[in-house]
Amino acid sequence: MRFTRIIGLAAPALACVAALAVAPAAQAAYPGTDDGRIAFGMNVNGNVDVYTALPNGADVRRLTASPAFDACPSFSASGKQIAYCTGRTGAFEIWQMKQNGTRQRPVTQLGGFATFPDFAPDGGRIAFDAREGTDTADEIYTVNVDGSGRQRVTSGPGNSDWPAWSPDGSRIAFISDRTGTEQVWVMNADGSDQRQLTFGSAPHDQLPDWSPDGSKIAYEDDGAGNGDIFVMNADGTDQHDVSNDPSAEFGPTFSPDGRRLAFVSDRTGTRLVWIMNLDGTGQHPLTGGTNAQFVPAWQPRGD
Repeated sequence: MRFTRIIGLAAPALACVAALAVAPAAQAAYPGTDDGRIAFGMNVNGNVDVYTALPNGADVRRLTASPAFDACPSFSASGKQIAYCTGRTGAFEIWQMKQNGTRQRPVTQLGGFATFPDFAPDGGRIAFDAREGTDTADEIYTVNVDGSGRQRVTSGPGNSDWPAWSPDGSRIAFISDRTGTEQVWVMNADGSDQRQLTFGSAPHDQLPDWSPDGSKIAYEDDGAGNGDIFVMNADGTDQHDVSNDPSAEFGPTFSPDGRRLAFVSDRTGTRLVWIMNLDGTGQHPLTGGTNAQFVPAWQPRGD
């Protein structure tokens, strides 16, 4: 079940059979001077590794070469580090590397299931979701980038997944099914003041992401039965569909300038990374092709 969620089909019923395929991570995006590269997982010849490409789809580069599943990338605010999830040790753990794929090293060594990392804006800590030991539910943790100082910041009921740090570092958005249906929640970075932002019977699945100015949150909404990319104000108001396509879409990530979103869609029959303007116009695949791609992260260019 947990493996399926990484794959990342949008609807919960599909998520049970497809979780390791999905995005960032969604991962939080932070202001930069220009839009950097886009990182994503991609299945080539049956093996999923982390790749990057320019926002126009050119210059595709492979960063990992493990025979295990490598995906869930997240850039640091400087754009110089990538955290990702990998099964190369036999258990899913959080690793990090430089933006060019060098210096790959572990962050967590839980021996359980840790996925979807997200860097704090100051680059000092990483949030992720995990299930370890005798846990019966997924929880959100934070950890120093060297693997020390691990803290659990949620504690049941239900599963809490897919954390995304706000650009000012004060809050974390995440998805929880504690009400019986997956919804978007926010909390302070220490786990206090947990507040539900979306309501209703429709699941809200992978993954939330903050706009660079912290005013909006993008997420997946299954109200139409297929999964669409929605955007709302950070207080939960003005929830609206921006992708509006009958196929499944999920895993949104903001561009560093806040004007575009990258996300995953299966509208061509292959799960690919797509890009659109924030108002939903200009939707197009990043690289195209027939190799399945998983949740993207957009690189800030730093200062």
